[in-house]
Amino acid sequence: MTSSIGRKVIMSLTGLFLCSFLIVHLIGNFQLLVGDGGEAFNTYAYFMTHNPLIKFTSYGLYAMILLHAIQGIILYLANKKKSGGNIGSKYAVSTYKNGSWGSKNMALLGTFILFFICIHMGDFWWKMKMDDLPMLTYDGYNEPIADLYGRVSAAFNELWIVIVYLIGLIALAFHLIHGFGSAFQTLGLRHKKYTPMINGIGVVFSVAVCLGFAVIPVVHYFFN
Repeated sequence: MTSSIGRKVIMSLTGLFLCSFLIVHLIGNFQLLVGDGGEAFNTYAYFMTHNPLIKFTSYGLYAMILLHAIQGIILYLANKKKSGGNIGSKYAVSTYKNGSWGSKNMALLGTFILFFICIHMGDFWWKMKMDDLPMLTYDGYNEPIADLYGRVSAAFNELWIVIVYLIGLIALAFHLIHGFGSAFQTLGLRHKKYTPMINGIGVVFSVAVCLGFAVIPVVHYFFN
């Protein structure tokens, strides 16, 4: 697992795992659009932070994000050293001169996304963990529930935050479009018949997920 191939495999597996997380996260975030004053989203967030299995899984998620980022940095530096410092921004698999902009800048995109995740979690997740949010009561619950919806809504009423969020999603889209196909290629699933289909699924998945996330701040800014 410390060889170049081993690190690429780790990158691929953690990347695909994080793709599955994005789907779950997006479905949960759609609760922000229910229009019930935040009850659906707040009770969803309460469930996600109090269910023992999900709490345990969340620590695995944090580990996967860090492992994916660390392996990417190691591979980038190793490729840069091997190429005498003139490789552009190579990543989990080799890129070619006629490769896409995203494929040539995966390390740059990945670094920006990691920075974006840190800001995103600090603005929402950390405030919730530190009990830095107002508490609300809902029928059927024996204790007050943190008003995470209020924090998200307030953030998405700030134009500069919405713009930063959308830029982060554009970077994520480019990162996913190349990374999705590269993950299957690294795992040996490369065939002239199936590779175009996998790449096509990757593009549809990447664009659809990022557009789904983008709808939320835009709707909040213009209609709340």
